[in-house]
Amino acid sequence: MDKRFLMFFGLGIVIIAIAVFSVLTSNKGSHLVLQGKILKVRSGALDANNSIAVLDFRLQNPSDVPFVVQDVKVTLEKNDGQDSEGANIAKSDLPQLFRYNRFLGEQYNDGLTLKDTIPPHGMLDRMVAVRFEVSRTQLESAKAVRLHIDDVDGPMFETTESLK
Repeated sequence: MDKRFLMFFGLGIVIIAIAVFSVLTSNKGSHLVLQGKILKVRSGALDANNSIAVLDFRLQNPSDVPFVVQDVKVTLEKNDGQDSEGANIAKSDLPQLFRYNRFLGEQYNDGLTLKDTIPPHGMLDRMVAVRFEVSRTQLESAKAVRLHIDDVDGPMFETTESLK
């Protein structure tokens, strides 16, 4: 009876392990994750105390559910360790921004806005333009710039690009 009990007990453990493994792997795509990186950062001075940064980035959604943008924040990490949050430029103002500030170059991608959707297993190239209340030299000598994007259902994405 001991051998029989151990055999059925071992078989039961194997069946439970297979069931747990299949449940975990079948639900993997339901976990909303966003991947991406900042491709290029362009910057320039608007006046003596204000500067602008344009971030071109690529986002990829490997999950089975769409990522819907609720909030976009860009933060500058200064050399002294303090953070400075930028003021986003509206998507409708981007053509005028690039027309009057030729030092930024061309507008390669559409701007990322609230309610933009990154479809399941999809990829998007977007941009964000942000005004910082720092001089151009402070912006260009900063440690890094951080892009933070929130989803309407809670998950978020964050990436950092070194400026040095």
